[in-house]
Amino acid sequence: MKYKYIVVGAGLAGLTVAERIANVLKEKVLIIEKRNHIGGNVYDSYNEDGILIHNYGPHIFHTNDREVYQYLSKFTPWNDFWHRVLTYVDGNLIPMPITVETINKLYNLNLSCDEVEEFLKKQAVPMEEVKTSKDVALSKVGVDIYQKIFETYTKKQWGIDPGEIDTSVISRIPIRLNRDTRYFNDRYQGMPKYGFTKMCEKMAANPNIKILLNTDYKEVIEDIEYEKLIYTGPTDYYYDYKYGKMEYRSIDFVFETFPKEEYQQAPVVNYPNDYDFTRITEFKKLTWQEHKMTTILKEFPNSEGEPYYPFPTKECKDQFSLYQSEMEKEKKVIFLGRLAEYRYYNMDAVVRRALDIFNGGLNG
Repeated sequence: MKYKYIVVGAGLAGLTVAERIANVLKEKVLIIEKRNHIGGNVYDSYNEDGILIHNYGPHIFHTNDREVYQYLSKFTPWNDFWHRVLTYVDGNLIPMPITVETINKLYNLNLSCDEVEEFLKKQAVPMEEVKTSKDVALSKVGVDIYQKIFETYTKKQWGIDPGEIDTSVISRIPIRLNRDTRYFNDRYQGMPKYGFTKMCEKMAANPNIKILLNTDYKEVIEDIEYEKLIYTGPTDYYYDYKYGKMEYRSIDFVFETFPKEEYQQAPVVNYPNDYDFTRITEFKKLTWQEHKMTTILKEFPNSEGEPYYPFPTKECKDQFSLYQSEMEKEKKVIFLGRLAEYRYYNMDAVVRRALDIFNGGLNG
């Protein structure tokens, strides 16, 4: 076989680059995907009861990047969706992220926005230097809120103490001195009207795009002549674990269906202190599907299985830097995405990265 462009991985990163190659450059491109479907972790499907589920955990599109929003809008109409999350603490369901409403409900108070700001200042632990996620939380909200909301949840999610984790993890969780209980405050937010898989199918609809599913690229790459390889898989696998296997956090997904229309008050409820799972998602509250039954998902983080989250520690960053030194030497290979770059990307950020790589390195 002969292709000018090969893309390894049919997730959003790979599909975005392949779509641009096919539609802008008018070139043929081969996508090689080890799973039996396209879409990567945003893949959704209908279960045996006819309920649309997100097979790899909940995904909600949100961005302030107008170009990314307009780009994906070419492949799907949107249901406007403002994501709201509740957290089960001390027997009560309180809004997340932390807002004025969260503080008032957590402590049975009636503080104004200004008063909550003063309240948090008094709770905050003074620090000369913020080095870890634990430091981030303590310096912003103090010991009690850290213990009630962040400490055990982070331990469950990552399997280690927040004091060993990079600042980026808890820094992603906003603290708002207002009453806005939306989980995201991005300008553009929504869910693909017909699901993420339908959106991905539209992205891959050009006849210039050929897709090989159920295939490890290493099994076929020697038989293909190509000029450029866009690789979105794990970089340690690409280099045959030359510098050791990179550490990832995985998740066991447990789906349950109930013969009732509603299971919980919000699309997602976090459980920082109770149970072994971190959260429960009720999909109908994400998709707006009408159905007499409902399906939920419980997430149990673990250290084995599919690689979902790059491990946010200094040791892992140092290890990956060894692979980066190899990546920089490549002439025919572009590394793209969460696994290839060993960094956490939101959905919009990985599309932005893919568009930038196309515009900067492939399109002229």
